[in-house]
Order: sequence, then structure tokens, then C-alpha cells
Amino acid sequence: MIFQYGEKEIAYLKAKDDTLSEIIDAIGMIERKVDDDLFSAVIHHIAGQQISTRAQATIWKRICDMLGEVTADTIVQAGKDALQSCGITYRKAEYMLDFAQKVQCSAFDIEKVKHMDDAAAIKALSSLKGIGVWTAEMILLFSLQRPDILSYDDLAIQRGLRMVYHHRKITRPLFEKYRRRYSPYGSVASLYLWAVAGGAIPGMKDYAIKKKETKRSTK
Repeated sequence: MIFQYGEKEIAYLKAKDDTLSEIIDAIGMIERKVDDDLFSAVIHHIAGQQISTRAQATIWKRICDMLGEVTADTIVQAGKDALQSCGITYRKAEYMLDFAQKVQCSAFDIEKVKHMDDAAAIKALSSLKGIGVWTAEMILLFSLQRPDILSYDDLAIQRGLRMVYHHRKITRPLFEKYRRRYSPYGSVASLYLWAVAGGAIPGMKDYAIKKKETKRSTK
């Protein structure tokens, strides 16, 4: 399954921002995979934290192959040692097991999260061990397909904003300006900013302040 968006979201963003409109036309439609199983998505995001995309794919395949189906029951049955043997740290294995146990005994109502608004869902998910605000935001976008997720804590989003709008630095107030402009379709804007940050348009550069410039400016 891929993140669902179409002409309505594209037309809105293009009407709101001429610069982003040019980016959208240059890149075209973007297909990003999503996992509509919320439990599996949380486990997947814990496994993938602070490692490369390639390493994440390898580890996730091992976990899926070992468990067959990624559920609270299969995680608890596997236990920490088996989970760690897939290539994750012991701490990540602990986080996965803690989450699975909470779901299993209904201490964490995962079905309820699906019906919360964005702020409440982020608060609930980030209360879990190993899940911070950024990870919770990514789960909302790539599992629940929430339409208005633009993460200030995402370094690639900040890079994309610098590249598209030629900013040297993305401050919180500047970020909020763009967040309001893109709303209620911040998630689609995120897809294009990630694409730009990843080099989708040749010749675009990052205007970030270089370290040497920062040192000179403080003298």
C-alpha cells in the first residue's frame, strides 16, 4: 500500500505556494509505502531507529521471517533474546517486548489511538518506551496516513525547506509559517520536501550555514 493523495491535495498546495508548485511539477506524483497495521508499524519504527535504510530493511525481513506475523502475541512468545538475534540492540528488543506486553494486557489501547486526533495520538505513542515525538509523527504519516504531518524534528524536512526556499537556517517560527501554509495537507508537502532533500531535482543545493561561517560570525 502507498500513501494516498491526489489532485485535491496537489491543487491546494500549488495554489498556496508557487515555489512548491514548481517542485511538484518537476517531481510528479510520489509513491511512498505505508503499513496500515499500526502495531507492526510501531515495531518497525523501533527496529529502524538510528540505522541506515538498508540495514533497517535487512533487520525487518529477519523479524518478519522469524515471527511469521508481527503481533503482540508473536513478539511476546519470541522474547528479547530471539528479537535481538535479528540484529537489533538489546534495548530495542526490550522496547518491543514492553510495547507488545502493554498491548497484550490492554494497558495500551492501540485501537483507540487510531481514532485520536493528531496531538493526542502523538502524545499516546510517545508515552511508549523507545518512541519519541518524531517517531510518533512518522507512525501517524506512514501507518495511519494522517494528512497534515510536517515534522520540525525531521532533519531531511529542514534540509528540504532550505533547498526549496534558499534559507540558511530553519528556525521554529519560520517552520511554523510553512506548516500553516501547507495545512491541512502537510503530509503531502513532506513527501516533496523529502524528495528534494534526497536529490530528486539535480542541481538544487542546501543553503545551510557552514560551520566555518558560524565560527567567523561569532568573533
